[in-house]
Amino acid sequence: MSATIMHVEDNPSNQMLIRDLLHFRGYRVVEVMDGGEALAAAERERPDIILMDVQLPGLSGLEAARQIKERDDLRHIPIVAVTSFALSGDEKKAFAVGCSAYITKPYNSRDLVKLIEALLPPPHTNGQDSATRP
Repeated sequence: MSATIMHVEDNPSNQMLIRDLLHFRGYRVVEVMDGGEALAAAERERPDIILMDVQLPGLSGLEAARQIKERDDLRHIPIVAVTSFALSGDEKKAFAVGCSAYITKPYNSRDLVKLIEALLPPPHTNGQDSATRP
């Protein structure tokens, strides 16, 4: 089973770009358009990782990340804060609310995939060594 990545982004063009990139890599993508929806979607979908835009309508991405990290059942999910309007102190704020990483747009798609792969939990092997899996 492929990993599930929740992408919280209000720009349809950015959603399409990430969706295509991640689908090509074999990931399941759950798209959410605002911070208010992010908590409910994280609870419902239990993604393996969350890409969270910082600038969102209504509830900000950082506030949504903070609320997710406050939940015992969700805090294990790595969150990558993503922004195109990097302001001084934003990276520090992202880590303060519990984000695992912080990247700025535009980003290199290879670098984004490497970051996602580094943050994803190891696959469950059901007792099989990875070298012996088909």
